[in-house]
Amino acid sequence: MSTNKRIVLSSDHAAIDLRQAIAAYVEAQGWEPVDIGPMTSESTHYPEHGAAAARLVASGDCRFGIILCGTGQGIMMAANKINGVRCGVCSDVFSAQMIRQHNDANMLSLGARVIDEKLALEIVAAFLTSEFEGGRHATRVDMIGALEA
Repeated sequence: MSTNKRIVLSSDHAAIDLRQAIAAYVEAQGWEPVDIGPMTSESTHYPEHGAAAARLVASGDCRFGIILCGTGQGIMMAANKINGVRCGVCSDVFSAQMIRQHNDANMLSLGARVIDEKLALEIVAAFLTSEFEGGRHATRVDMIGALEA
């Protein structure tokens, strides 16, 4: 596993409070949160925020990314357009474990209008503590990467 303990966090205007709660949580777990905003509730565009966070993950500057919008879907779609990013939207703990264990996901997307803070933190914990299993899953992750070429 990488020794990089930096996690980029970003959201649109719908998810600022939840993003900040997650930033405090990951910091308490020993990670270095890199919160790239936004910092005000002024309407903003989730594709810009998802792509900006994804670029930091794809470059290796940050080990993981956690991104949020109202449903988690739109910002996840934008992040997945950046080569090297495997982002899944999760509304339950099991899915968060599986995207790490089977898909080697490097980004997690959450919907601030879908889940509450307690569940969000449980999902983040599952994502950060689950390890990629490799094996047959590595072949499939390589197949996903080949689609980017």
